Amino acid sequence: MRQPRQQQTARQARLVAFVIVGTMLLWMGAQYLGGQMGWPVKFALLFDLAALAAFIWALVVTYRIWRQRQS
Repeated sequence: MRQPRQQQTARQARLVAFVIVGTMLLWMGAQYLGGQMGWPVKFALLFDLAALAAFIWALVVTYRIWRQRQS
């Protein structure tokens, strides 16, 4: 049985993985729909910035997980 700290780290890692995959799928879907439906470029920029924010969050959490495992 894992220790509580290891379980928390594993849970955070799974969350990061889901956020990365979900963000990528939503971003690609939004880009495709925007092109097909002729949405203005400002909407594409909005989706790009939202995806960038999600990826930065995932990077920060991944760094924190890595630092926890180092100690």
